[in-house]
Amino acid sequence: MTFSRLLSGIFGAVMMLASPLAAEVRLVMVEQDGCAWCARWDAEIAPAYPNTPEGRFAPLLRADLHEDPPEGVRFSRKVVFTPTFVLIDNGKELARMEGYPGADFFWPLLTRMLGENTGFGTDPAAAAPSARVEGG
Repeated sequence: MTFSRLLSGIFGAVMMLASPLAAEVRLVMVEQDGCAWCARWDAEIAPAYPNTPEGRFAPLLRADLHEDPPEGVRFSRKVVFTPTFVLIDNGKELARMEGYPGADFFWPLLTRMLGENTGFGTDPAAAAPSARVEGG
């Protein structure tokens, strides 16, 4: 391997690390102070989310309704309701879920949104309900 190829590879790896949103599927939760449904999501879903197949596939990124989207993120239309969950890939919106329907409906709706818009669910064992960690 030549020095220039090695240097090029290192530069590419550094650039990927420098802009984590550029190559990741993320779930952006748009919220605002005083949002009762946001607080309910925080109590019912947030503790378990990062430990689930969904949470590992689409890590959570939080955004405030009254501020600009996170750096590198483009919403396809204005977010009006909180919470709104926006699925992004390469910083671009793929789909959204407006509102929080409660724990019993959130998981199936999120799993469907991920499956219809990304490669999530191609490994059936990863999405099995028994693999999900509930509670905190």
